[in-house]
Amino acid sequence: MAFLDSSGDIILDAVLTDTGRMRLARGDGSFKISKFALADDEINYQLYDKNHTSGSAYYDLEILQTPVLEAFTNNTSMMKNKLMSIPRTNLLYLPVLKLNEAEANRERNQVSAQALDRFVVAVDEDTATDATSTTGPPGPGIMEIKGNDAGNTVLTPNGIINGVDSEPRGAFIRVDQGLDTDEISPQFPLSPDLIETQFIIEMDNRLGIIASAGNDNMGEPNNPAPVSFIDDDNIASYFVSLNTNPNFIKSITNEKKAHTDASQLKGPRGTSFRFKILSSIDLRTSTFLFERLGQTSQTWTSNAKINSGGSITIHYIDSNIRITGATTGFSIDIPVRFVKKA
Repeated sequence: MAFLDSSGDIILDAVLTDTGRMRLARGDGSFKISKFALADDEINYQLYDKNHTSGSAYYDLEILQTPVLEAFTNNTSMMKNKLMSIPRTNLLYLPVLKLNEAEANRERNQVSAQALDRFVVAVDEDTATDATSTTGPPGPGIMEIKGNDAGNTVLTPNGIINGVDSEPRGAFIRVDQGLDTDEISPQFPLSPDLIETQFIIEMDNRLGIIASAGNDNMGEPNNPAPVSFIDDDNIASYFVSLNTNPNFIKSITNEKKAHTDASQLKGPRGTSFRFKILSSIDLRTSTFLFERLGQTSQTWTSNAKINSGGSITIHYIDSNIRITGATTGFSIDIPVRFVKKA
């Protein structure tokens, strides 16, 4: 990896993606460049100086001379902020993706000292039993789940996802899309060409899979999303759309009023993407990946009075899940910790 000196002539440095190199390697003449992407990750536009003493020709000089990274093929590191083209010239604000934590079963875990403000996935039944069920009454950081397999009410700390439970209940992750500004009332509809109806989700395929959050009241199951592609770094990409994956994507404006008002976006809303995480077979049955990628034999203390008396010994792996809107290219990284009882 190196920086390219952009202080002189303009340099074009392009590489093929992992998928492009795979297709080129076939050698059957089918390879054809049909898509490309541009990004400006290295550029700081605050360097634009309209008060430069030498005149307008120097306003953007520092930006043009900013060194940029040479192109490399690791898709997990490059091009996190892709450029997009919008023909309209009357837009004052662009839509964003924002994590919705307005309700108890959408919050990141706050009551466990080692959770570090992230979502926690209990990867097997033993871990889920000790790390999610609580012995104390509902309180701050504790939510009540409608029922378990035996039909009993279950209390669980916020933000802990049962990674082996495919039932539509418990914690899930919700990301809302829309304008996050109070200059435009949320009562106004979002322009149709700015509404995200398709999302791209990227996560480490060794750790788990994406499943829909479901809806216990509507009888919707937790359906796993079909994997679109797994690259050579074991990063799985999922492509879900409103028309073909209605359990994942909902129109916020069509929600019941209580849920619509719960959105943390200040302006007009588009859609919401909701999902749970189901742990992989490797995490459920082995500690190999925990020993190789994570931390082992850590004490997990919880203010939720978990069944084993307040603390358990765990193995854990920290990771991120990236969600990208296919229309606007806006992305958000969600921190997740996979936990296994030692």
